[in-house]
Amino acid sequence: MRLRLKTKITIVVVVLVLAAVAATSWLYVRTLTEQVVSQANDRAIVATRQIFFQAQNALQEAASGGAAPASRQPDDVRKYVRSALQQSGPLSSLIDNETSYSLLVYEASIVELDGTVLISSDQALFGKQEPSRPPLSQLVNAGFIRQLRALYGPPQAYEVSYPFKLDVPGEEVPFGEIRVAAQTGLLAAEITPTLRSAGLLTLGVIVASIVLAILVSNASLSPLERISAQLDRISRGEFDQAPLARQDEFGLVSTKISAIGQQLRGVREIFSTLRENLDQVLGGLEDGLLLFTRDGHAVMVSPAVHNFLGVSAEQLLGRRAEDIFPPGHWLRPALGLNGDEFTPIAAAEVELPGEAAGVPARRVGVNVQVITEGGTRMGALVTLRDLESIERIGRQLQVSERLAALGRVTAGVAHEVKNPLNSMRLWLENLKESLPSGEELPRQAVAVLDSEIDRRIPW
Repeated sequence: MRLRLKTKITIVVVVLVLAAVAATSWLYVRTLTEQVVSQANDRAIVATRQIFFQAQNALQEAASGGAAPASRQPDDVRKYVRSALQQSGPLSSLIDNETSYSLLVYEASIVELDGTVLISSDQALFGKQEPSRPPLSQLVNAGFIRQLRALYGPPQAYEVSYPFKLDVPGEEVPFGEIRVAAQTGLLAAEITPTLRSAGLLTLGVIVASIVLAILVSNASLSPLERISAQLDRISRGEFDQAPLARQDEFGLVSTKISAIGQQLRGVREIFSTLRENLDQVLGGLEDGLLLFTRDGHAVMVSPAVHNFLGVSAEQLLGRRAEDIFPPGHWLRPALGLNGDEFTPIAAAEVELPGEAAGVPARRVGVNVQVITEGGTRMGALVTLRDLESIERIGRQLQVSERLAALGRVTAGVAHEVKNPLNSMRLWLENLKESLPSGEELPRQAVAVLDSEIDRRIPW
């Protein structure tokens, strides 16, 4: 199915807008995703530092209140630290606030070296082993596609850890870790409203671009419809067409089309005159003429062809040479026809079969002239000539020439005879006037001579 130019322009504009919107949306979503993941990582890092310092303050407050481990044994120290941390109100508030007021932080915990949870925003984790999660930096450093897959795939937690050490006189002893986790589902929920708004905006831009493309294409191509109507009228023979009253390219094209229409009118008149003259010339020819194009189609056929092929010229126009002279045709061998191409033939003679039994065959002369231009075959002209008619006309011309010669001789003889008779007539008139009136016989003889001279001289 062929698309209209207006539809093509609309599609091109929409595709360009879609490409621009897609590229902008891709860049926007990528920037937004990377920004949210990076903010979650930064927020988790800050939260681990804040929890660490608050845990240190909790231990100092416990020591200031007189609390101390029962001994230096690890179990006693662990009980002391667990008690100090769990009884610290500011620490618990800080951990709860980090998870309650920020979607970027999913969970905050302080765990021992073996992963046992001392304090956590999730009360169900107290005293349990918390498995280690992938570092959030891994998600930060991942590519955009992997980040999207992680955010909108199955929910998964990533964490930021910070070592928790105890200040022992003379050294810092590792005790555990502070872990702050971010969950992909919460991060996706953070960016989804923004993406939804961006998607609605993108959809609006696409709809607006489609409407704008339709309006622009209609406004831009409306002159083409008028130019097309102008061409239709010219093709129907209405050559006097006023151009569009525009100063742009469409007006220039319309002006040129109007000028071409005027030229076509003159060419059509000349062609009609030539066609009439050619028809008159072809109608007066006794020879049959067939003009073929390069691809073997008959474009000119004289009426005399009917005398040779038995088909009218109108029925042969436009037909291929292969159809006019099919295999087995009496004229095909003499034409040297190969498909629709003719072989040049200077002169050939064939016999035209009689139309009925007892009708003698006629001798036909065939001439094939291949028309070339610049070495390129342009067509062929086939000439059919009735040789017997030519010979008969030749004999008639010879008889006419002999009769004309005899007439010239007769005219000379009559001239030579007429002059003496005229002289005799003059003297006979003189003789009649000199005869005596009483002599009847001489006058009767003179009258006979006078009548004979009148009969012999053609007045």
